[in-house]
Amino acid sequence: MTYVPVTPFCGTVNKAVLANASRVEAADTLPRADKWEVLRELGIAGPKLGVTDRQLTVLQALISFYPETKLGAEGVSTVVFPSNTSICERLNGMPCSTMRRHLSGLVQAGLILRRDSPNGKRYSTRAGDRFGFDLAPLALRFAEICAVAEAVRAERDRVTRLRQAVSLMRRDLDALAAYGAETRPDLGVWDAFDDLARLTARNLRRTLSEADLEAVSVHLQEALDDARSHLESNYTSTSDVKTEQHYQNSNTHLSVLEPCLEKAGGEDTNVEIHEDRLPNVPLGLCLAVCLEIKAYASGPIRHWHNLVRAADVVRPMMGISPSAWAEAVEAMGPEEAAVVVAAMLERFDDIKSPGGYLRHLSRKAAEGQFSCGPMVMALMRREAA
Repeated sequence: MTYVPVTPFCGTVNKAVLANASRVEAADTLPRADKWEVLRELGIAGPKLGVTDRQLTVLQALISFYPETKLGAEGVSTVVFPSNTSICERLNGMPCSTMRRHLSGLVQAGLILRRDSPNGKRYSTRAGDRFGFDLAPLALRFAEICAVAEAVRAERDRVTRLRQAVSLMRRDLDALAAYGAETRPDLGVWDAFDDLARLTARNLRRTLSEADLEAVSVHLQEALDDARSHLESNYTSTSDVKTEQHYQNSNTHLSVLEPCLEKAGGEDTNVEIHEDRLPNVPLGLCLAVCLEIKAYASGPIRHWHNLVRAADVVRPMMGISPSAWAEAVEAMGPEEAAVVVAAMLERFDDIKSPGGYLRHLSRKAAEGQFSCGPMVMALMRREAA
């Protein structure tokens, strides 16, 4: 007579042990499952199933005593019977008391079953009876384990994408707050936007849940919409003034601008900056959006003349001829022409003829129909999308 025990030797039975035993007894055949694949999926799904990493380490040692790769292989029992000493040796000397505690946790999690002999020893008889740990629940729950692991992967992917979006939104809000404080200091909203960006940066140092990130994302989106509405109303109200300013200065002689182009190796104090022709975007916002231009500067870009020099360096590499650059400088001013080149560098792969494109913008600037502000804002919106 062969009887399969359910209760552990000198141990107690609870609801989890009985449910696990009933699941195994109800199964007519065991599905085949790769034991190492089961272990890999458990490494991801373990926390959701109430299994710790230390318990998985013990399970890995226990699985190593199973002779086949596939659990449920025909003619091979799923019961393994290693001694406590053998298990501890494969666990690199883990204390026996700690190993037994983790084995008990695996039983309570429903991943293994105890098949204890009458005296509590683990062994196999010549008649084919085996007493030890039954790995059958791993094969039976393999589909469930894979489903939980896939759900964990999907959740991690959502959290990663959401965290990236929140980081980009925070960066945009910080840049817009700085830009708004410079162009519309009469509005009292920029300090609040700046505080929100700083608070978000501090919160992102911690591990936030998906719900927390969703709440932060909604708050940032509302702040961004509010900031953009203020800035867009500012563009609408000042567009006529900007257009007139460009038209009045479109015939400035190129010789006035020569220090910015010919004295690239001189001191910064020798470069003449034309305050009446500075771009309608702050330098900080331009550098926050146009990152590629920094690689072509001889040092940190702290002033407009630094940006002009970097644009003059990268201009030949982009295929912009000296005459096209001179036209842009005469029509726009050296600072705004440098902003345009920096923005074109960000979209260099999308522009077939940078020289022709710059000449086209120069003609529009000469007619008073061009401003670099919308170009910078378009790059900002593209990064936020």
